[in-house]
Amino acid sequence: MKINFNELKRGYEKYKDEYDKAAINVLESGWYILGENVEKFESNFSQFIGSKYCVGVNSGLDALILAVRALNIGYGDEVIVPANTYIATVLGITENRATPVFVEPDEYYNLDADKIEEKITNKTKAIMVVHLYGQAANMKKIQDIAAKYNLYLLEDCAQSHGAKFEGKTTGTFGDIGCFSFYPTKNLGAFGDGGAIVTNNEKIADKIRMLRNYGSRRKYYNEIEGVNSRLDEMQAALLNVKLSHYIELRSEREKIAQKYLNEIKNPKIILPKIRKGAEHVWHLFVVQTENRDKLQNYLNENGIGTQIHYPIPPHLSEAYKYLGYKKGDFPITEKQANSVLSLPIYDGITNEEAEYVIKAINDYKG
Repeated sequence: MKINFNELKRGYEKYKDEYDKAAINVLESGWYILGENVEKFESNFSQFIGSKYCVGVNSGLDALILAVRALNIGYGDEVIVPANTYIATVLGITENRATPVFVEPDEYYNLDADKIEEKITNKTKAIMVVHLYGQAANMKKIQDIAAKYNLYLLEDCAQSHGAKFEGKTTGTFGDIGCFSFYPTKNLGAFGDGGAIVTNNEKIADKIRMLRNYGSRRKYYNEIEGVNSRLDEMQAALLNVKLSHYIELRSEREKIAQKYLNEIKNPKIILPKIRKGAEHVWHLFVVQTENRDKLQNYLNENGIGTQIHYPIPPHLSEAYKYLGYKKGDFPITEKQANSVLSLPIYDGITNEEAEYVIKAINDYKG
């Protein structure tokens, strides 16, 4: 059996007729930028998340960049961020000339709330939380810290569409929540796309201007902005997928629970679920001592996997100028050398999951 790490085409085929109809309707409308499909998606997504406002942008990275910019965070300011996140989170900070301050993860792969306060200085302006792999971080404690030190709280929800902590949806705890609709995400588009959610009307208004050349009205530029707009085609297709999201999430959860219940190999460390948190299983990430050996073994058995992420941002060439060295964040670096993501996606079958489980349980290490 051959099982790829992801099969995006299956997600399309599941609702093919609806996707095709939505795409054709956009093409026939003659309106392709900031039209009724974007407005409809922004309304639908804000209702789904539980926020007052949603602003569609052209990628998750732009959502992060514009969120930081909207809060006037820039040169000389520090933003606390998880050390084990994908580099896009950090780029959202450095693209605004601010400085990332890294904090180690906890046992759930999320920002360790117990290690935040020791990194706060008089330059700290915000905490950037990442709900990594699809599980909500310890938001109550992080909210309390942000309030105690009068810091902005931003959420990178690129992997956590619909995840909750103590009944509240990720993206609604802080000042701004940032989402990606990259095709592999749980709520993935058919190209790039992103969104920002907030309950603050002034922030929403500023981001709408920022995404559209700094203007509310064409040719009337009030601030320096960019071109970062969720287009009509992606919005229309996302509206279709959002209408089926509960079903898709349920299918993904069943596969994740199957992995959790049936993978019994003592050499494999399964993901943990935080008390009070929901996991939407964007990724199913395991750890093992000899990760590369496991990956090669699974590949030989026709099972595709991926490593998220082999090089932590603080050790990347891009951030060499920050002056970090190997060993500065040992938990993050250990994870980078031991994590492996197993296949989990829209349309993966029970039979395929069973094949993955058997192969892992037969692995000798």
